[in-house]
Amino acid sequence: MFHDWTLLFLFPAMILALYAQYKVSSTFAKYSKVMSGSGLSGQQFAKNLLDRSGLGNVLVKQTDGHLSDNYDPRDKTLNLSSSVYGGSSVAALGVVAHEVGHAVQDSKAYLPLKFRSALVPVSSLGSQLSIPLFFIGLIFAIGPLMDAGIILFSLAVVFTVITLPVEFNASKRAYAMMTESGYLSAEEANQAKKVLNAAALTYVAATAMAVAQLLRLLVLRDSRR
Repeated sequence: MFHDWTLLFLFPAMILALYAQYKVSSTFAKYSKVMSGSGLSGQQFAKNLLDRSGLGNVLVKQTDGHLSDNYDPRDKTLNLSSSVYGGSSVAALGVVAHEVGHAVQDSKAYLPLKFRSALVPVSSLGSQLSIPLFFIGLIFAIGPLMDAGIILFSLAVVFTVITLPVEFNASKRAYAMMTESGYLSAEEANQAKKVLNAAALTYVAATAMAVAQLLRLLVLRDSRR
């Protein structure tokens, strides 16, 4: 590993990933201390936004973990971490609005979201098998195995790339809902937007890392031709 110069491909993306993680953690922590004027909890805010969007059928649930919030299109549930579910900070309400944005995408059959959902099984398979397959092929000079690993990993890269418009669009919808609903002031909505922008950087970093890794695999593959 210490003589593998292709690891240099990963260093810029690793630095970006570390910065993105720091940025989202520090920004969320900062605005978690700023309470919204509405006094609504995350759960109440979620229900209000969902009702305004005609999505009263979506169930709002509390889930374990920190910043583990997500919308599951399979069973139409909005899963909020405990600090967001019961919190009334600007940061918590921003996260809620973002996840409601995903629910709205689902209701409107937003194409990138449908494409990403369809890719989940193959992307998961690609993430698990691609690297072991590739390096077994590299070690034993088995070209087809290396090619299979690259193809599988490419599916995971496509998944990370298509995630970008999905997340950016959800944040755009979230900001519109926050400003139009009247539950947050203009200043609070802009503060919440900073939290969402920091979170978006983590997806950019993940994409950069995936692309860098793919380039590395391709270079390693060419070195064995």
